Amino acid sequence: MTTITDIRTGLAANVGTINGLRTSATVPDQINPPVAVVMPSRISYDRAYHRGLDEYEFTVTVFVGRAEERVAQNLLDGYCNPTGTSSVKTAIEGDRTLGGAVSDLRVTEMRGITPVLVGDTTYLTAEFVVSVFAQ
Repeated sequence: MTTITDIRTGLAANVGTINGLRTSATVPDQINPPVAVVMPSRISYDRAYHRGLDEYEFTVTVFVGRAEERVAQNLLDGYCNPTGTSSVKTAIEGDRTLGGAVSDLRVTEMRGITPVLVGDTTYLTAEFVVSVFAQ
């Protein structure tokens, strides 16, 4: 049986294939941008009307530094593209079974680009939603 930890780790590994983007399968104490943080946000149990197939929703939040706003926005634009070498969607869906740990996954949406204050620092973030089906 696949665990939430297995899925978080697999998603972080997939996102980690983007050159120059750090990843974290857990919420870090400090943000060191650019970094993608993987967090579970919802679980729907028994999707096949019997025990065995669950749907997990994960949020992958990408943080970039905001020292230069245009540079930060351009960096996030690359991560938000649906395809390409810096596309979060392409990276996550590069291995849709996470090495056989899950049945399938799909990046369903990017929810928006938002400034986020962490401590005394403001970062620019993009939030991606990933649906994962696992037994």
